[in-house]
Amino acid sequence: MKKVIVMMILAMALMLVATAAFATEAAAPAAGGSDAAAKLSFFGTVAFASAIGIGIAALGTGIGMGLGIGRAVEGIARNPEASGKIMTTMIVGLALIESLAIYTLVVVLILLYAKPFGV
Repeated sequence: MKKVIVMMILAMALMLVATAAFATEAAAPAAGGSDAAAKLSFFGTVAFASAIGIGIAALGTGIGMGLGIGRAVEGIARNPEASGKIMTTMIVGLALIESLAIYTLVVVLILLYAKPFGV
């Protein structure tokens, strides 16, 4: 348990330190030129953040689904007569868990293709 806590603290520290790398000031565009480098930097950052976001969402939903299915199977093994109610509740719960990953996917697709910031 101590190793898990230390790893989580290190991961949080790494994320906090990594934000400083993205806090650089954008270069001023040349006179009469386009700011293609700024757009490329923005979309690179959005792509990176989208990959991290969908990865975390998939990890969380995978863990949640695994735990839910495991507990449902354990409940059915203990009381086979209640399998119908347990399965129905499990399916509804899994659908709700999966919807969280779908919401994350929708946000990622909006960030990648809809250009919500007008860049």
